[in-house]
Amino acid sequence: MARRHTTEADADDLPRYFVWVRGLEGPEPQKWMAMDFGVGDWKRPLVLAFLELPEDERRLPLSVLARRYPPPRVDVL
Repeated sequence: MARRHTTEADADDLPRYFVWVRGLEGPEPQKWMAMDFGVGDWKRPLVLAFLELPEDERRLPLSVLARRYPPPRVDVL
């Protein structure tokens, strides 16, 4: 399958935020379209760190972003 060039309209459809969330086995990387925490902000305690991505990084795979921006240190109680 041939790759097509990303247009400005396509760039708006790409996730804007790289987010580290609290997972079952430690921090997990995710890409979000918006920093919407849902009804009653129930997601807020799950977010460990977030970064608004520059436009040129929005198309990068999650694995590349996770290496570029390592997970925050999480202390276990």
